[in-house]
Amino acid sequence: MNPLFLLLLLFVGIPLTELYFLIQVGAEIGAIPTITLTVFTAVLGGMMVRVQGFSTLLRVRDALSREEMPALEILEGAVLLVTGVMLLLPGFITDAIGFILLIPPIRRALLLYFLKHSGILQRQPPFRQPEQNKENTRVIEGEFRQVDDD
Repeated sequence: MNPLFLLLLLFVGIPLTELYFLIQVGAEIGAIPTITLTVFTAVLGGMMVRVQGFSTLLRVRDALSREEMPALEILEGAVLLVTGVMLLLPGFITDAIGFILLIPPIRRALLLYFLKHSGILQRQPPFRQPEQNKENTRVIEGEFRQVDDD
C-alpha cells in the first residue's frame, strides 16, 4: 500500500469518520450529553492507561531484576502510549479501539500475532542448538595454547 495514501487515510479519513459519528450521536442524544460522554471516556481511559502503564513498568523491573530482556513488556508500553493518545482524541471509534487495547490478553495476543507474522518472532529461536544424542557424542579432552607469528 502506498505510504502517502496511508498517511492521507490516517490524518483525513479517521477525523472525518469520527466527526460523522459525533454528529450522529449528537443528533440522537444531544450536544451536551455527547460532549460529556466524550470527556468521560477520555478521563476514564487516561486513568486506566496510567494504571496499566505502572503495571507494565513493574513487570519490566521484575524482568530486569531476573536479568531477562523485557522486550514484550516494552512493546506493550509502546502500545499503551498509542492507546492513551487514541483515548484522549475526541471520538467514539478511537475510544472503542483504545478500550479494546486496554484489555491485556487482547493486547498481548495482537502483539504476538504481529511479531510472528512480521518474521521478528519465530517459533524456535535461530540461536538455539539442536539437541544431540549424548550416547553418540565423543568428547576429546585436552589443553591448547595460541601461538602468535612473531
